[in-house]
Amino acid sequence: MPETSETPHADRENEKPRENHEPVWTFRGYEMRPSEFNTAMVHYYRAEIQRSNVWRQRLDNTTNWAVLASSAAISFALSDPDHHYGVLILNTLLVTLFLWMEARRYRYYELWAYRTRLMETDFFAAMLSPPFAPRPEWAESMVETLHTPEFPISMWEAFGRRFRRNFVWIFLVLALSWLLKIFMHPTITTSWDEAITRLSLGPLSGWLILTAGLVYNGLLFLIGFATAGLRQATGEVLPKSGNVPVLKKLWHAMEVKDASAGGNTSQGANKPRGRKRQQLLCMIISTKPKNIADRIMRDLKRGVTGLHGAGMHSQQERDVLIVAATVSEIAGIKTAVKAEDPNAFVIVMPAQEIMGRGFQALEI
Repeated sequence: MPETSETPHADRENEKPRENHEPVWTFRGYEMRPSEFNTAMVHYYRAEIQRSNVWRQRLDNTTNWAVLASSAAISFALSDPDHHYGVLILNTLLVTLFLWMEARRYRYYELWAYRTRLMETDFFAAMLSPPFAPRPEWAESMVETLHTPEFPISMWEAFGRRFRRNFVWIFLVLALSWLLKIFMHPTITTSWDEAITRLSLGPLSGWLILTAGLVYNGLLFLIGFATAGLRQATGEVLPKSGNVPVLKKLWHAMEVKDASAGGNTSQGANKPRGRKRQQLLCMIISTKPKNIADRIMRDLKRGVTGLHGAGMHSQQERDVLIVAATVSEIAGIKTAVKAEDPNAFVIVMPAQEIMGRGFQALEI
């Protein structure tokens, strides 16, 4: 009994932990173990979260500037009967400038938020629902936004969203203060003609000022609420709203080009919606097609199709290789071709749509 009880213990002491050398990620000829890949993704995720938080704070700064400027202008206009309401007009223009600045910053914030959402929905969320199977194009979407970053939302959507979230209340308070200054400060107006007289600003008549004010604020509110149907933002929880058929074409024209379809559906708000990854078709004409095909299939794990052809000038038969790839894989293909046949002829052309394994599903 002592020998049998000690034997398993001795076996456990002599047993060495097995290290998983099977790569979880193979890309352009190099391999990463699961621990290395997960560590890199966690650090990158933390970096993107930090960057999005910085730009989120910059959004709060422009809102604070607008609130402080409006408070100062209203206090100045109503503190003394001799102070003219013109300071409210200048402050309205200043707040509009702050709104434009915040919309521009919001587009940058959405770029970082788009990347974090890609990792959350297709990497970390996939870990919670075994088997670990992220969408095949999620990594390519991440690579493309890192290589050639573009804003995921349009300026129209950013302007309208920031207006509805924060600035609509500031403009309403300014408008009410303007009316209070005209009709009740320092004394209550007794007639419409008296109000129009108070509205005059230097050589500009009261009717001109009233018309310009109504048109200016009306355009702001029109833009703010006419863009409510744009649904390309991913960094915040989007409110649910029904489709308005009359405005569908307008919303489509305001969206970022090459955005994925289904952006106005409520279910589509759960996943990041950005541009479609760029898909390319590569044709290779070489005297060493077998070597090139083997290297591409081994290093890039991409399928290669060979077609038989003939050079009309040299009257020599050639095999033409066709490879469907994404924009991030072209560099690896060029490297493989150059290593096997530096004199090869390579043609890279854009593909309208590639369906099949490794790309999008075949759908009608």
